[in-house]
Amino acid sequence: MLRLGRKLGIFPFRTVSKDSYSVRSIKPLDPPRDSNSFSAPRFSMSASDRTPEIGEFDTSHSIAVRRFNRTHGLIPPAVEDPDLQLQRCLKQLSQRQKCIDKYLYLSGLRNSNVHLFYRLATKHIKDIAPLIYTPTVGDACLQWSHNYVQPEGLYLSYSDKGRVASVLHNWPHRVDITVVTDGSRILGLGDLGINGMGIPVGKLALYTACAGIRPEATLPLMLDLGTGNKELLEDPLYMGSRREKASAREEQEFMDEVMIALNEKWPGIVVQFEDFKNPFPALERYQHRYTCFNDDIQGTGAVVLAGIINAVKKSGVPVKGQRAVFMGAGSAGVGVAKQIVAYFMREGLTEEQARECFWLVDTKGLVTNDRGDKLADHKIYFSRNDNAGKQYKTLAEVVDYVKPTILMGLSTMGGIFSPELLKKMADWNKRPIIFPLSNPSANSECTFEDAVKYTKGRALFASGSPFPPETYEGQTLHPGQGNNMYVFPGIGLGTILSKSTVVTQSMIYASAEALSTALTPSERSQDWLYPEIARIRDVSVIVAMGVIRAAEKAGVDRETRIEGMKDEELEKWVRSKMYDPSEETERVEREVHSFIEDMAATKGGMRGSHL
Repeated sequence: MLRLGRKLGIFPFRTVSKDSYSVRSIKPLDPPRDSNSFSAPRFSMSASDRTPEIGEFDTSHSIAVRRFNRTHGLIPPAVEDPDLQLQRCLKQLSQRQKCIDKYLYLSGLRNSNVHLFYRLATKHIKDIAPLIYTPTVGDACLQWSHNYVQPEGLYLSYSDKGRVASVLHNWPHRVDITVVTDGSRILGLGDLGINGMGIPVGKLALYTACAGIRPEATLPLMLDLGTGNKELLEDPLYMGSRREKASAREEQEFMDEVMIALNEKWPGIVVQFEDFKNPFPALERYQHRYTCFNDDIQGTGAVVLAGIINAVKKSGVPVKGQRAVFMGAGSAGVGVAKQIVAYFMREGLTEEQARECFWLVDTKGLVTNDRGDKLADHKIYFSRNDNAGKQYKTLAEVVDYVKPTILMGLSTMGGIFSPELLKKMADWNKRPIIFPLSNPSANSECTFEDAVKYTKGRALFASGSPFPPETYEGQTLHPGQGNNMYVFPGIGLGTILSKSTVVTQSMIYASAEALSTALTPSERSQDWLYPEIARIRDVSVIVAMGVIRAAEKAGVDRETRIEGMKDEELEKWVRSKMYDPSEETERVEREVHSFIEDMAATKGGMRGSHL
């Protein structure tokens, strides 16, 4: 049976009847869940005629393939080298000055020629990633309804309650992984309703580009549960439901139906929750029942932990001597802090000792037991009881009180790490650890330029958004970027390949440990905290292997083929399962020619055909 891609680029072939020369389409069939997740779909015959789909108009296809797809003559005659196609894409990108215009161009390319898009993304990931995800995706979400041109992803509205399964059946592909959001807290931009669809679309593009999960096996999913954003409700171009945000109880009931329907249609599907205003209820409710994780909490925690592991080693300060001040005590901040607690415990501290290394600050000041307000449940774990009744109401007051070795920002409050704070960090520490992690770049707590300038080039720095290198005293310094794309693609890949029933906390921790080991000797010598982003596919393999090993150890994996594999064998196996867009044109060529030869050998089946 030919294994040919369908709508997204490995396209339906045709055969010709010996008697009537009528065209018959080869239509895709979903492979069973136990088959290779990353192979192209299988095809079977049907008697219906068809016209070429948009994605079949690929100028790298040979004349034989074009004839086979009936696109011959419908595209310019030159058969282009894939590298030449990339040159044209890069030129077209360079002609667009605004990042949002580049985003829209890339979105169109992804929907018209998916393999060309991913060849571009994988070969130029450092330049393309900021355009298809943070920081540009923030602007894309703000303008989503206004810039809407073509359908992307699946929308489930609250009005679909009771019929969610039937809506899911409209999705034409078998799905291995979905990114789900309700748009209620997009990046640092707040409630954007269905305009937040840009997040799952962009995130899944990175799952494919960075970890080789086939594009047709991904599902961007938006839960349209209403919005509390009055501007959106009054905007005539807003494309979401015009209703107030669903209550917590309504949302839970709806989510229950969604999770059941997803797993009934695609058993074992990996569900990644993203950008929920309150992400804890869904994670706590489903993490032991379904294969799911929350990237805001667990992915952010893992990627930051990897950077912290390397930074702590470089700082020269032992774990027991670390003092971490967090500006931001939301879900992401608490998730990060808990991951670092786990690391400190593995380094020999008790849980109590590890927890006491953290001081969390929110908009009301230091989080304490006696502050006088009712703390959100997720803040209680880190609430201080050793403040002797004194309340510290600003970040500056807390920093003076604690004299931290680590200054962590997850507040979305741009510039709150002032020059004065940065200078004090340098006064107290030989190698201060400074992580302004908020996105987009305008919300970053400080820039790399300021961190270098005010710590005299000594900061161990990682940010959430990209910053350019800086020169200090003749030395070029490179900023670390604690971008979740270092871990979530590998977590997804490892979870899918191991066929894990759940995503355990040990699997998340393993992703961080694996990432911390992914630096090359050259990168370590330059004080890098994270690998070169251009190596992201290799990094994702390392992370996926860590996740798979943790799944095996936890006993939640179901993939029997990896049992007893040595690391070298496992690495080769993981790589063999990854989608590689650069191989797609060659594969189509081989299969078309093989198909033509087979047809020619069967009773003269090719006589009189359009081939």
